[in-house]
Amino acid sequence: MINISEVIETNKMIEQENLDVRTITMGISLLDCADSDLDRLCMNIKNKITRLAKDLVKVGEDISKELGVPIVNKRISITPIAMVTGNACQTTADYVRVAQTLDGVAKELGVNFLGGFSAVVSKGMTASDRNLILSLPDVLAVTERICASVNVGSTKTGINMDAVRLMGDIVKQTAQKTAKQDSLGCAKLVVLCNAPDDNPFMAGAFHGVSEADAIINVGVSGPGVVKYALTQVRDANFELLCETIKRTAFKITRVGQLVAQEAARRLHVPFGIIDLSLAPTPAVGDSVAEILCEIGVQYPGAPGTTAALALLNDQVKKGGVMASSYVGGLSGAFIPVSEDQGMIDAVEAGALTLEKLEAMTCVCSVGLDMIAIPGSTPATTIAGIIADEAAIGMVNQKTTAVRIIPVEGKEVGDTVEFGGLLGYAPIMPVNRFDCSRFVNRAGRIPAPIHSFKN
Repeated sequence: MINISEVIETNKMIEQENLDVRTITMGISLLDCADSDLDRLCMNIKNKITRLAKDLVKVGEDISKELGVPIVNKRISITPIAMVTGNACQTTADYVRVAQTLDGVAKELGVNFLGGFSAVVSKGMTASDRNLILSLPDVLAVTERICASVNVGSTKTGINMDAVRLMGDIVKQTAQKTAKQDSLGCAKLVVLCNAPDDNPFMAGAFHGVSEADAIINVGVSGPGVVKYALTQVRDANFELLCETIKRTAFKITRVGQLVAQEAARRLHVPFGIIDLSLAPTPAVGDSVAEILCEIGVQYPGAPGTTAALALLNDQVKKGGVMASSYVGGLSGAFIPVSEDQGMIDAVEAGALTLEKLEAMTCVCSVGLDMIAIPGSTPATTIAGIIADEAAIGMVNQKTTAVRIIPVEGKEVGDTVEFGGLLGYAPIMPVNRFDCSRFVNRAGRIPAPIHSFKN
């Protein structure tokens, strides 16, 4: 039973400490929508998503009002679309047509984003996968709510370097196609290694083939709550520090569990997972960077930052799994630059570099996220950054990702404004030395030796 003191405490978290349910995401399988005729395929997709998700936004708003818990986003994730469209889509233009259908459905339903315009190519690419990937610059230029992802590696398969090299070009082309919006298309495109099937967070969300026909996944976020809790035990020993984070994560997850179960009941869709990810926003006091500072580093990037982040990530996961039997997705701490004012401050102070961020991704939930770099950065350099991050995920058996934005016309010293939850970012310098001979080698990097377990 929840007692009155817990109710008061939760209200305080919401009103003063930026606790929110970041997203209710309905995952929908589109495997049964496949058809050899493009018109019928698009109609099947539209009808199924509409039938299942027609009440998603209303239910989210109703629950938010009744429980007093902010629910920021209502989203949809779908089966990686390359698995559904192979018979009907023979050209990149066909994929653009499918994307516009999906974007239209998302607008009609009022959801913020629809994820799953994706391909899983960790071991090789089909013709459908390749055409989808080649269509991404145009897709992200002509749609508003579509998010795309490409999984290029896994611990079991190794890294598909042909796909990595291609994605360097695709990121660069997407930046050019959306140059008038400060290359915003790249903010909706992520390259992953070990992508989970049940991630509710964009841009990497898709509905994996291991999932049910439809599912409700909820992402909860409360970096402000964790930061406030740590101010109450400032300079305590590590035991008390860890216990405080763990207990706070437990309380946050319980809020998400309540929302998830109620949404699943009202939408007549099974409850999937809670993703407890400390996902920051540009709002004051809603920052993972500020948690790291409270733990004891002057700025993120200072010596000790990676250890502090490892501690934070582990305790968040431990607290979450005590509160729900179904914690999944990514669940931990996100470190996007543009979406976290503390990270922006650290970059501007000279404390945080791309190389230090890469080191931090070894112990956090995702990877290099929402990082703006000069528009003149070569595609081969972008591919090298993707390969480095995929290697971290492959060897450490964790999800890693790259969402990097080479902003056309911008150089180091400039700032780019994305708006809303995407925030703004200083253009970060990139290592200027060449890696083209490496990324232009064909084939795959083999799976690591510890992958051979069965």
